[in-house]
Amino acid sequence: MIVVVAGVAGSGKTTVGKLVAGRLKCVFADGDEFHPAANVAKMHAGIPLTDDDRWPWLRAIARWTDERAAAGESAVVACSVLRRAYRDVLLTARARPRMMFLVIPYDTAAARLDARHGHFFGRELLDSQFATLELPEPEEAVDLVPATRTPDEVADNIVALLGPK
Repeated sequence: MIVVVAGVAGSGKTTVGKLVAGRLKCVFADGDEFHPAANVAKMHAGIPLTDDDRWPWLRAIARWTDERAAAGESAVVACSVLRRAYRDVLLTARARPRMMFLVIPYDTAAARLDARHGHFFGRELLDSQFATLELPEPEEAVDLVPATRTPDEVADNIVALLGPK
Protein backbone atom coordinates (compact mmCIF):
# COMPACT_ATOMS: atom_id res chain seq x y z
CA MET A 1 0.00 0.00 0.00
CA ILE A 2 1.22 3.46 -0.91
CA VAL A 3 -0.14 6.35 1.17
CA VAL A 4 0.19 10.03 0.28
CA VAL A 5 -0.20 12.49 3.16
CA ALA A 6 -1.05 15.81 1.52
CA GLY A 7 -1.92 19.36 2.53
CA VAL A 8 -0.69 22.92 2.76
CA ALA A 9 2.51 23.92 4.52
CA GLY A 10 2.03 23.73 8.27
CA SER A 11 -0.65 21.04 8.09
CA GLY A 12 1.71 18.45 9.59
CA LYS A 13 2.35 16.33 6.49
CA THR A 14 5.87 15.32 7.44
CA THR A 15 5.25 14.78 11.14
CA VAL A 16 2.04 12.84 10.57
CA GLY A 17 3.47 10.98 7.57
CA LYS A 18 6.40 9.71 9.66
CA LEU A 19 4.00 8.57 12.38
CA VAL A 20 1.79 6.75 9.87
CA ALA A 21 4.82 5.07 8.29
CA GLY A 22 5.94 3.97 11.75
CA ARG A 23 2.54 2.50 12.53
CA LEU A 24 2.44 0.72 9.16
CA LYS A 25 6.10 -0.34 9.53
CA CYS A 26 7.07 0.97 6.13
CA VAL A 27 9.39 3.48 4.51
CA PHE A 28 8.66 7.23 4.62
CA ALA A 29 9.72 9.91 2.13
CA ASP A 30 9.28 13.65 2.41
CA GLY A 31 8.19 15.23 -0.86
CA ASP A 32 10.60 18.09 -0.15
CA GLU A 33 13.46 15.67 -0.87
CA PHE A 34 12.28 15.35 -4.49
CA HIS A 35 12.52 19.07 -5.29
CA PRO A 36 15.39 20.05 -7.56
CA ALA A 37 17.83 22.58 -6.12
CA ALA A 38 16.30 25.37 -8.24
CA ASN A 39 12.88 24.84 -6.61
CA VAL A 40 14.38 24.90 -3.13
CA ALA A 41 16.29 28.09 -3.96
CA LYS A 42 13.12 29.78 -5.22
CA MET A 43 11.15 28.87 -2.11
CA HIS A 44 14.03 29.86 0.16
CA ALA A 45 13.99 33.27 -1.56
CA GLY A 46 10.23 33.55 -0.90
CA ILE A 47 9.24 32.98 -4.53
CA PRO A 48 6.24 30.68 -5.04
CA LEU A 49 6.66 27.75 -7.41
CA THR A 50 4.91 27.71 -10.77
CA ASP A 51 3.25 24.74 -12.43
CA ASP A 52 6.35 24.38 -14.61
CA ASP A 53 8.39 24.02 -11.41
CA ARG A 54 6.01 21.47 -9.93
CA TRP A 55 5.51 18.99 -12.82
CA PRO A 56 9.02 17.44 -12.70
CA TRP A 57 8.77 17.27 -8.89
CA LEU A 58 5.41 15.48 -9.05
CA ARG A 59 6.66 13.06 -11.70
CA ALA A 60 9.67 12.24 -9.49
CA ILE A 61 7.36 11.43 -6.58
CA ALA A 62 5.13 9.32 -8.85
CA ARG A 63 8.22 7.38 -10.05
CA TRP A 64 9.26 6.76 -6.46
CA THR A 65 5.81 5.48 -5.48
CA ASP A 66 5.72 3.28 -8.60
CA GLU A 67 9.14 1.83 -7.72
CA ARG A 68 7.96 1.00 -4.19
CA ALA A 69 4.78 -0.61 -5.53
CA ALA A 70 6.69 -2.58 -8.19
CA ALA A 71 8.97 -3.92 -5.45
CA GLY A 72 5.93 -4.97 -3.40
CA GLU A 73 6.77 -2.46 -0.68
CA SER A 74 4.45 -0.26 1.32
CA ALA A 75 5.40 3.39 1.69
CA VAL A 76 4.19 6.78 2.90
CA VAL A 77 5.11 10.03 1.16
CA ALA A 78 4.27 13.55 2.32
CA CYS A 79 3.73 16.23 -0.33
CA SER A 80 1.48 19.23 -0.86
CA VAL A 81 -0.42 18.32 -4.10
CA LEU A 82 -2.69 21.34 -3.65
CA ARG A 83 -4.51 21.19 -7.00
CA ARG A 84 -6.53 18.41 -8.51
CA ALA A 85 -4.21 18.25 -11.52
CA TYR A 86 -1.27 17.68 -9.16
CA ARG A 87 -3.14 14.95 -7.27
CA ASP A 88 -4.06 13.30 -10.55
CA VAL A 89 -0.36 12.80 -11.34
CA LEU A 90 -0.03 10.65 -8.22
CA LEU A 91 -3.49 9.08 -8.19
CA THR A 92 -3.17 7.84 -11.77
CA ALA A 93 0.36 6.49 -11.28
CA ARG A 94 0.83 2.73 -11.40
CA ALA A 95 1.07 2.66 -7.57
CA ARG A 96 -2.54 3.94 -7.13
CA PRO A 97 -1.94 5.40 -3.66
CA ARG A 98 -4.43 6.16 -0.92
CA MET A 99 -4.39 9.91 -0.45
CA MET A 100 -5.03 11.53 2.92
CA PHE A 101 -5.47 15.30 2.60
CA LEU A 102 -4.83 17.17 5.86
CA VAL A 103 -7.28 20.04 6.28
CA ILE A 104 -6.26 22.95 8.46
CA PRO A 105 -7.37 26.57 8.87
CA TYR A 106 -5.06 29.31 7.59
CA ASP A 107 -4.43 30.76 11.07
CA THR A 108 -3.34 27.39 12.47
CA ALA A 109 -1.00 26.76 9.53
CA ALA A 110 0.45 30.26 9.93
CA ALA A 111 1.09 29.78 13.64
CA ARG A 112 2.82 26.46 12.99
CA LEU A 113 5.02 27.97 10.28
CA ASP A 114 5.90 30.89 12.56
CA ALA A 115 7.11 28.35 15.15
CA ARG A 116 9.13 26.33 12.59
CA HIS A 117 12.77 27.22 12.08
CA GLY A 118 15.42 26.11 9.62
CA HIS A 119 13.09 25.05 6.80
CA PHE A 120 13.39 26.53 3.30
CA PHE A 121 9.63 27.12 3.06
CA GLY A 122 8.97 30.36 4.88
CA ARG A 123 5.78 31.77 6.32
CA GLU A 124 5.66 34.37 3.52
CA LEU A 125 4.72 31.62 1.04
CA LEU A 126 1.62 30.46 2.90
CA ASP A 127 -0.67 32.90 1.08
CA SER A 128 0.40 31.38 -2.24
CA GLN A 129 -0.40 27.89 -0.94
CA PHE A 130 -3.94 28.85 0.06
CA ALA A 131 -4.38 30.73 -3.23
CA THR A 132 -3.37 27.57 -5.12
CA LEU A 133 -5.40 25.21 -2.92
CA GLU A 134 -8.26 23.26 -4.49
CA LEU A 135 -9.75 21.07 -1.80
CA PRO A 136 -10.38 17.53 -3.07
CA GLU A 137 -13.84 16.82 -4.44
CA PRO A 138 -15.71 13.59 -3.52
CA GLU A 139 -15.12 12.00 -6.93
CA GLU A 140 -11.36 12.21 -6.40
CA ALA A 141 -11.39 9.40 -3.82
CA VAL A 142 -9.23 11.44 -1.46
CA ASP A 143 -9.86 11.26 2.29
CA LEU A 144 -10.14 14.66 4.00
CA VAL A 145 -8.54 14.47 7.43
CA PRO A 146 -8.90 17.27 10.00
CA ALA A 147 -5.40 18.20 11.14
CA THR A 148 -5.94 20.49 14.12
CA ARG A 149 -5.55 17.74 16.73
CA THR A 150 -2.22 16.34 17.90
CA PRO A 151 -0.05 14.59 15.31
CA ASP A 152 -0.60 11.25 17.07
CA GLU A 153 -4.38 11.68 16.91
CA VAL A 154 -4.23 12.64 13.22
CA ALA A 155 -2.00 9.63 12.47
CA ASP A 156 -4.39 7.34 14.38
CA ASN A 157 -7.29 8.72 12.32
CA ILE A 158 -5.42 8.00 9.07
CA VAL A 159 -4.53 4.46 10.10
CA ALA A 160 -8.18 3.86 11.01
CA LEU A 161 -9.29 5.20 7.61
CA LEU A 162 -6.83 2.87 5.88
CA GLY A 163 -8.45 -0.09 7.59
CA PRO A 164 -6.90 -3.44 8.44
CA LYS A 165 -3.68 -4.41 6.70
